[in-house]
Amino acid sequence: MANILDIITGLNQAASNAGDHAGEYEENDNKIGLKREEGHPILDSRIMDGFRVRFAADKMIVTYEGEMRLAEMHPRNKFENEIEGRFADIVKFLKKEYKNIMRKGSVSLSPAGDANILVQALSRNHSWVEATKQYKIGGVDGVESVKQTSDDKLSDNIKKFMDATKPKRPSNDKRPKDKGPEKKEGFVDRKIS
Repeated sequence: MANILDIITGLNQAASNAGDHAGEYEENDNKIGLKREEGHPILDSRIMDGFRVRFAADKMIVTYEGEMRLAEMHPRNKFENEIEGRFADIVKFLKKEYKNIMRKGSVSLSPAGDANILVQALSRNHSWVEATKQYKIGGVDGVESVKQTSDDKLSDNIKKFMDATKPKRPSNDKRPKDKGPEKKEGFVDRKIS
């Protein structure tokens, strides 16, 4: 069984190798499958897109962000399949880079559900897509699930906090105790019904 810290370190390094700076001056086959890789960086108008990774217990969460034309979003099932394909390309790249970096094995990443896709309109022709997908990291031990409940009750902690913050007077305070607001002449308490 592998140490979770080693796996996270390797996957973080693999994700950082995916930047535009990776292989900028040398010819290599570090293609991820993103739209920004198509065309010439200066002569053609390239589409902006990219991804990032974050971790929660034994899960890796991949977030893909990119610009798309509205014509590419219809029909809906084709668009969803294209986003799922992007995630498959990203995970394939991460596994390959992890294997090159760590040199002592591979990592197992299995999907933990479908992608959550959010589309926002930028203009009449362009839109911005942000999609997230979770992957379970295989082969790790000793990692507690995020969904486990805590033994401490929140209400007990609130009571402790409130007891600690009650106004207490120091022993050397010689001011008279407050008796409440004084009633002045001509002031009548009325209840509004």
